[in-house]
Amino acid sequence: MVQLDFAAVLVEWPQLLRGAGVTLLLTGISATLGCSLGVAAGWARANGPKPLAWLVATYVELIRNTPFVVQLFFLFFGLPSLGLRLTPEIASVLAMIINLGAYTAEITRAGIEATPKGQIEAAHSLAMNGWQTFVHVVLPPALARVWPALVGQIIIVMLGSAVCGQISTPEVSYVANLIQSRNFRAFESYLIVTAIYLLLAIAVRKLLNWAGPRFLLGHAPSQRRT
Repeated sequence: MVQLDFAAVLVEWPQLLRGAGVTLLLTGISATLGCSLGVAAGWARANGPKPLAWLVATYVELIRNTPFVVQLFFLFFGLPSLGLRLTPEIASVLAMIINLGAYTAEITRAGIEATPKGQIEAAHSLAMNGWQTFVHVVLPPALARVWPALVGQIIIVMLGSAVCGQISTPEVSYVANLIQSRNFRAFESYLIVTAIYLLLAIAVRKLLNWAGPRFLLGHAPSQRRT
């Protein structure tokens, strides 16, 4: 008869808590910088000069058609051959930023290209230059259109950070591997870590869905009347 011993895993709660904190930190940094990169890349693909649009398209296709683990290993194990050695944490953040930026580029490009031309012409009639038109007229409604997709992609990248434990980044999955190697309670360890990832994903999704419309998109969601 199988006897489960969750206490042997939960006694390591300080390590699990630190691992969850590292996962959230990786997600926060990569979401901020990755989405910024994606917005810039989305603009380049939609409105940028052809050489820049072609360069960005190459980056997007390269990242979207290769596994995240390969991108991570290239940065951590491949770059030292060129004389550039990264710490596990920096390699993890950089890989997550590059990966999220590529997917965000396509998501934001769809929102940008859906902007009615009449709004852009109205902005030009008010003597707005290209930068002002993009920042004040094009970008806010574009992000509002694609915000649920952006939130979903951020969650995917956060869950994908579990791979970063393979290069000794001390996030949640790395802690689970460490704990089960000590007490041989693999089932309990990974079940608890699964629950942690589930709670993190739900919490981050709710936070982004609440904060995005209020602080990033410039408006609070309207209340439905019944």
